[in-house]
Amino acid sequence: MAKVFIFPATSLILSDMVERWGHEALGAATGIRERIQTPSLDSPPLQMTPEDPKKGLKYAAVEVPCGVRGRMAIYGPLIEEADAAIIINDADLSFGCMGCARTNELVMFMVRQQKGLPLLDIKYPETEDEGVAFVTQIKEFLAGLEGEINE
Repeated sequence: MAKVFIFPATSLILSDMVERWGHEALGAATGIRERIQTPSLDSPPLQMTPEDPKKGLKYAAVEVPCGVRGRMAIYGPLIEEADAAIIINDADLSFGCMGCARTNELVMFMVRQQKGLPLLDIKYPETEDEGVAFVTQIKEFLAGLEGEINE
């Protein structure tokens, strides 16, 4: 089973497809679940500790808006933990909205810069035929991961 970073990280559809084909999806739900379930967190509803912005500095400079650093404190460790990644370009908002263009650019840049990380980088489908091909590409990519991860 591979850990697959998904983008858009909020896509429940993509997360479900990854898990349906036997892998673990790393997305927003994964990162946020840790913050919600951690009993020592004492700053609801923000679900942040004073350390989170510092973690974000590892991925984004101090001049970058604080929202980007905060999001990168969640997404950065997930990208580093990933065995593979799937990026869906030009996705419809109903497929999964990321909400911050600068964070999106930084996340996609980081994923594409990871050396040796198997990556499926595809465009969101606009027709039914493209949709069938889209699902097939994802399924084949995920099926091929076991061999790559075990090597």
